[in-house]
Amino acid sequence: MAEISKSYEPRDVEKKWYAAWQSAQAFAGQVVPGREPYSIVIPPPNVTGVLTMGHVLNNTLQDILIRRARLEGKSALWVPGTDHAGIATQTVVERELRKQKLHRRDLGRDKFLEKVWAWRHEKGNIILEQLRRLGASCDWSRTQFTMDEHYSKAVLHVFVELFKRGHIYRGKRLVNWCPVSLTALSDEEVIMKPTNGAMYHVRYELVEQPGKFIEVKTTRPETIPGDVAIAVHPDDPRYAALVGQKVWRPLNRAQIPIIADKAVDKEFGTGALKITPAHDKADFEVGHRHKLPAIDVLNADGTLNALAGPELAGMERFAGRKKAAELLKAAGALVGEEAYSNNVGYSERADVPIEPRLTWQWWLRYPRVEEAKAAVRDGHIKFHPERWSKVYLHWLENIQDWCISRQLWWGHRIPVWYRKGIDKEKLTEADLRDATKVHISLEGPADKENWEQEEDVLDTWASSWLWPFATMGWPDAAAQKAAGLDYFYPTSTLVTGPDIIFFWVARMIMAGLEFMEPGQPLEKRIPFKNVYFTGIIRDQQGRKMSKSLGNSPDPLDLIEKYGADGLRFGIISIAPQGQDIRFQEDRIESGKNFCNKLWNASRFRQMSGPSGDNSSLATILARLDVAQFDADDHAILQRLLATTAEVERCLREFEFSAAVQALYSFFWGDFCDWYVEVSKAKLQNEATKLNCLALQDLILRQTLLLLHPFTPFITEELWEKLGYGAASTFLMRDVRLESAEAFAAALAARGLTPDRVAADSVEKLKAFVSQSRALKAEHNLASRRDVRLFVKAADAEWTVLAAALSKLTRMCGAAEITRKDAVDGAPAVVTPLGTLYLDLASTVDAGAEKVRLTKELEKIAQHIAGTEARLNNPTFVGKAPPAVLEGAKKQLADLKAKQTELQRLLAALS
Repeated sequence: MAEISKSYEPRDVEKKWYAAWQSAQAFAGQVVPGREPYSIVIPPPNVTGVLTMGHVLNNTLQDILIRRARLEGKSALWVPGTDHAGIATQTVVERELRKQKLHRRDLGRDKFLEKVWAWRHEKGNIILEQLRRLGASCDWSRTQFTMDEHYSKAVLHVFVELFKRGHIYRGKRLVNWCPVSLTALSDEEVIMKPTNGAMYHVRYELVEQPGKFIEVKTTRPETIPGDVAIAVHPDDPRYAALVGQKVWRPLNRAQIPIIADKAVDKEFGTGALKITPAHDKADFEVGHRHKLPAIDVLNADGTLNALAGPELAGMERFAGRKKAAELLKAAGALVGEEAYSNNVGYSERADVPIEPRLTWQWWLRYPRVEEAKAAVRDGHIKFHPERWSKVYLHWLENIQDWCISRQLWWGHRIPVWYRKGIDKEKLTEADLRDATKVHISLEGPADKENWEQEEDVLDTWASSWLWPFATMGWPDAAAQKAAGLDYFYPTSTLVTGPDIIFFWVARMIMAGLEFMEPGQPLEKRIPFKNVYFTGIIRDQQGRKMSKSLGNSPDPLDLIEKYGADGLRFGIISIAPQGQDIRFQEDRIESGKNFCNKLWNASRFRQMSGPSGDNSSLATILARLDVAQFDADDHAILQRLLATTAEVERCLREFEFSAAVQALYSFFWGDFCDWYVEVSKAKLQNEATKLNCLALQDLILRQTLLLLHPFTPFITEELWEKLGYGAASTFLMRDVRLESAEAFAAALAARGLTPDRVAADSVEKLKAFVSQSRALKAEHNLASRRDVRLFVKAADAEWTVLAAALSKLTRMCGAAEITRKDAVDGAPAVVTPLGTLYLDLASTVDAGAEKVRLTKELEKIAQHIAGTEARLNNPTFVGKAPPAVLEGAKKQLADLKAKQTELQRLLAALS
């Protein structure tokens, strides 16, 4: 058994064990008939990505789940990979080209794609390497990339199949358009930013009543040449007589109708809206309902075209806005102008305002929508926290068709070919299914020289929505058998952010239901059984951490400073279920400190005496004699069993932070601060030493097992150094963690059932010590060991105290502890074993003590009021189990007793 060094050096340990795990293929996910599978597919980071704090949290959570599953004896698989990130990657490579004063069109499509692939091979796996530094135990032999040949075939196969099934069509509709990247964007690629601009008040003259006007407000006067109507609410009496009449459009002058539509808000502005279907999504819907034309006055690059009129044609859109305002003013149509701030959508990559633009695109009518609702509503897929299910179901109730085409070169090129010479703008739905005009297939037409392939590629999400099954060989039968699709699908858990619940989670559910196990029950076709939604990591000001704000630490710097285990433990400790996280670096430092505590406690055990046979739980239990147990032994055993059960519950319910807090409290508080301290006397006694060491071995073994998913490196190192593992075996792969029930049963079989009365007495002693230390600290006496303590206690309470008086005096840091019936005027605290007083001879500020007692009484009063309210609530009393009801009554009685004692102390001081 190797000696544990004086200090823990994370860097050396992390490199050593990660290399050993990989060399032994310890992360490999294998099909093992008869063994329960547990699988996770990583949310694929962009191939352009580098590790962020969000990645740290998300992937630490996945690693906790997968490592815990291995310990529980499940056949665990964690599939890694990256997303080709169409627009993000193309933007990066185009930026490099611009440094050489080149454009992608200078190279042509094929040469440009060669450049992208070269970049991907050089830089595309950086984030996966960084995840290794974090300790991610993915099966790297299965690493996927959404542009790999087999994956691409799956993506194109799905397009062809969905077209055949009538879900895909080509249509001219409004999309988010980037005038720099010249492509449609998903909502996820649009960032809303507060923008300062102007609100223009414009009047439109009535054709039938010259000199009379309708006034509207607009932030975009340059789009007025695209106006096709003025809309008012049908119930607005101000305009009832005008509906059906016409007004003069003030720019590129023409007559347009006044229409009535319930979408108009009567209370907003003048109650009249300009309708510009080609440049506003709401206007497009109004125009569609009223069969109005759509006049597109913008070119793809954001310049104004001929339909904007001769005065504006050719101008850049923002210059055109200024010019349009000047033209309106000259025509007498501009009534006023005022400063105005609103949120404007910006292209995430190009950082310019997007345009709602009318373009020909490929669209998908979502399949399996009703089944997707049922999957979550009926509990086949469980969301954690559950509140996100309502958000998901609301979106599905209002779902709209998905624009799946992008005007890019990097991505899955749409497998559609058009007969040369055909005007694509005039193709009908029937033409798309006419094989003499349009060819849609995976391979393309045999005579490709007579055809032209569609230029567009698929939206990135139209490939990643297949991730849970396309990463396992689908649709190739031989490949999916080799990957174990039938064994590992549905996957067990997805860990992701709620910001992509629509873009990715909902779409994966629909894809799985559509393509997996046709004819099988819904529960066999869903892509995952659980979805855990993380919170967003924010800085202390509440801002989302981002590179652009410069408010996010580099995770690799944190790993260098605190170790991977310290970072993992620290970040989980501040991440309550589903809530946003305020990042605190001192909590990461606490993670490092915890690892140091674990290391030092293990070293202390090694230095305290020889180890017996630690090779298994059974061999350790065989060394224990319960007859030698004292109350402290029973207490630590009871806490060990309770912590094992609590961690099991927390992980079952996805309460990761609570699990970490339970482990921290047990190991640091119960074991190190109490049990190790009280054990020192037993270690000096040859009659009790070996039993005490065996119990410490049991506690450390179970602690390492429970901690391993959270802090894998240090636990693997200590497992070896404390002699728990055989040669050439790993804690992370070859050891089984018994369930809490089985662990308790194994101990009980050896007679190791905690004496609850003895254990509870120790818990009271621990509370006594804790409160005595706090009382001393409140009066600036924390480091003084010459303080005398007095106790007013009943006989039964004093019996417990007297039996442990020597130990208590030492642990309280007191000169002596004596019993007294009354000590009026002394600072005091009510403990489970009586009222504890500081000796008046110690320097104590009576005024400060009054303030402290008053505040404590206020808190007690609040607790009493809350408990009484529960007990006076008929609903609570009627539904609560008897044990809960009795517990609440006992709590109330204890609180009132404490209140009485505190009131007496305060009166004595007065």
